[in-house]
Amino acid sequence: MLIVVVGWGSCYALITWGMRDVPVLWFASLRALVAGLLLLAVLLIAGRQADATVLPRRASIWGLIGLLALTNVTLTFGAMFASTSGLTAGAAAVLSNSAPLLVVLPAWWLYAERPRAVEIAGVALGFGGLVLVAAPTGLGGGAGLAVLAAVGITAGALLARRLTDVDLLALGVWQFLIGGTALSVVAAVTEGPPTTITWSARFITALLVLSAGATALPYVLWFGELRRASLTSVTAWTLLVPVVGVAFGVAILGERVTLMEGLGDAIVIAALLLVIQSSRAADRQRPGRHDHE
Repeated sequence: MLIVVVGWGSCYALITWGMRDVPVLWFASLRALVAGLLLLAVLLIAGRQADATVLPRRASIWGLIGLLALTNVTLTFGAMFASTSGLTAGAAAVLSNSAPLLVVLPAWWLYAERPRAVEIAGVALGFGGLVLVAAPTGLGGGAGLAVLAAVGITAGALLARRLTDVDLLALGVWQFLIGGTALSVVAAVTEGPPTTITWSARFITALLVLSAGATALPYVLWFGELRRASLTSVTAWTLLVPVVGVAFGVAILGERVTLMEGLGDAIVIAALLLVIQSSRAADRQRPGRHDHE
C-alpha cells in the first residue's frame, strides 16, 4: 500500500507541473488512456486468455464496469484535475482523498461492515478538518471539485466489491479506456480539439510518470486490496496520501502551508488514524480476517 500512497500523493504536483502544456481535461483523459494502454500491454504480454474473467459475457457485468469507469475515472480524474486551478496541491490532496471518511456508512449499508463508535467520531472529526482546509478557498470551486473527486473514488471502491470475478488487470484496462474515452469526449466539447497540447519533454515526462507510477500500478494494487480486506481499513490507508501530497507540493512547487490549512491537515490525519486503528482492532477480532498492510 505504500506504493499506492506515494503514487497518489505525487499526483497533484505532477498535474500542476504538466498543466503548463495542456488543457486540464485533455490532460486528465490522456492520463487515463495511457494507463489503460499500459495495462493492456501487460495483459497481452502475460498471455491472458480472453475468457469470461477478461471479456465478461454478461451485460450486467459490463454495465457495472461502465459505471465504475464513469465514476472512478471520468468523474474522479476530471474533478481532480479541474480542482487544481482553485487549490494548492497540498489542500487538493487532502480534500480529494477524503474517501475514508465517506466510505464508512455506505460500507455498513451495502456490505454489513458496521462501523464502531470511534469510527463515526473519526468521520465527524475529519469533516471538521476538511472544512478548515476548504475555508481559505471557499466551499465551491476547487474545494468542491476536490470533494467531488473523493465521492468518485468512494463510489469506485464500493463498486469494486461487485466485480471480484473480473480479472484484475482487465478491470483496470476496461475502466481506464472506457472512462478515458468518455472524458476525452467531454474535453473535446468543453476545450476543443487537442491541437493546443504542447508535446514538450516536460509534459511527456509528467504524463508517463503520472500514468504509470501514479495511476496504472497503484490502481491495480488498490483494487487488489479492496478484494481482500474491509473497505474501511483499505481506504483508511489513504490517510498518508495528503501528507505526501503536501510534501510534494512544498518540495517541487514551492508551496507554503498556511496555519489554517496545516491545522485542518492535522485534524484530518488524526481522524483517519482513529478510523484505521479501529478497523485494525475489528479485523483482529473477526475470525478468518487478516490485515493486508
